[in-house]
Amino acid sequence: MGESVAEATITSWLINEGDTVELEDGVLEIATDKVDSEVPSTAKGILLKQLYKVGDVVKVGEAVAIISTDGNNTDTSQVTEIVTEHTPREEVMAAISPEDIAAIPEIQKVTNDSITNSDKKDGKSFYSPLVKSIAKKENISSQELESISGTGKNNRLTKTDLLDHLQNRKTTSNSNIVAPIKKDVQTTPIQQVAKSISGADEIIEMDRMRKLIADNMIKSKQISAHVTSMLEVDVTNMVQWRNKVKDDFQKKQGYKITFTPLFVEAVAKALRDFPMINISIDGDKIIVKKDINIGIAVALPTGNLIVPVVKNADELNLIGLAKVTNDLAVKARNNKLSFEDIEGGTFTLTNIGTFGNAIGTPIINQPEVAIMSTGLVQKKPAVIETPQGDTIGIRHMMFLSMSYDHRVVDGMLGGSFLRRVGDYLENFDINRQLGNNY
Repeated sequence: MGESVAEATITSWLINEGDTVELEDGVLEIATDKVDSEVPSTAKGILLKQLYKVGDVVKVGEAVAIISTDGNNTDTSQVTEIVTEHTPREEVMAAISPEDIAAIPEIQKVTNDSITNSDKKDGKSFYSPLVKSIAKKENISSQELESISGTGKNNRLTKTDLLDHLQNRKTTSNSNIVAPIKKDVQTTPIQQVAKSISGADEIIEMDRMRKLIADNMIKSKQISAHVTSMLEVDVTNMVQWRNKVKDDFQKKQGYKITFTPLFVEAVAKALRDFPMINISIDGDKIIVKKDINIGIAVALPTGNLIVPVVKNADELNLIGLAKVTNDLAVKARNNKLSFEDIEGGTFTLTNIGTFGNAIGTPIINQPEVAIMSTGLVQKKPAVIETPQGDTIGIRHMMFLSMSYDHRVVDGMLGGSFLRRVGDYLENFDINRQLGNNY
């Protein structure tokens, strides 16, 4: 499921019990806090048993279905999730042979009670790595963790349960209760605003992705000390070059060359020049990233946002960047992104100019420390310096806005990096050649 993904929600089953399934056929669809995806079958046969229902939260690596590999629709009345001392529940989807089916009476049957009991170790419930991580960061004791009611399968505690508990704990605290202060992050309780709804108002339930976006944005503002710097740059050369090559490029490549790969190229060069922007924070340690992986924010037809990542952007030429950014945008809008497509970002770029906006103050995409927005390209009168003297001419101007984490990026570093990106864009070679075979 990719780095940092610990659990997923089953959103739909694509194969019913008793149906034939081919190797690599899609069996079910799942949703994580990062992306939706389809899980393929690991065997050819008949789907005997679905071990979870739609809406269940499943730990990564856990068995979700049983398949008869000889293609016989064996009686499934006794088929349940199989757990033995030597077969941990973390195993992947099981492909069960007829011999295994015959042996089921001798294998431990897992009921809700036995699953719950098997998840108890030394008096403590089983918790996913994600839940443990949140509990550690929020200084939640094991006793407090035990007291929280779970809504997952067999009353298991999920990430949502824990976050809801934290929210309730903050809002119900009073002057006599002092919440523990985290060593590296100071959080501010979110106050509930009184609701005022008239009969003419429409109430719309947030979808799953919007809830995740809202949660991540609030967390980012609580974690990082946001500062935003802005810079206006002259991108006339870049605009004129693109206008010159765009028709021929689309004819040869089958898609348009947008400004996005040009922005990604400039940012990747600047990150090589200023590696202390290409970092993340772990407690009181700074992790300098070796790879330059630039996320590009893509607006979806639903109005939501997702950030696929251009891996090793500094190693790609302009044609390669154009192809990768186009492919990622198309996959994002068609809900075809894989976990690998959205993992590992070290810096994020968002183009608000697409929506006619000039300047923005973007929120950092954790655990990165900086994000840049590119604004609308506008024709403006500007001073042009020449050896013969200064003149005023019509130029293509654009604002760059960069928010950065002031815990580790000071004004000099942030401002210098932003200026370097601007320099790369302003000094774009208007005679640049892509080659005859591009």
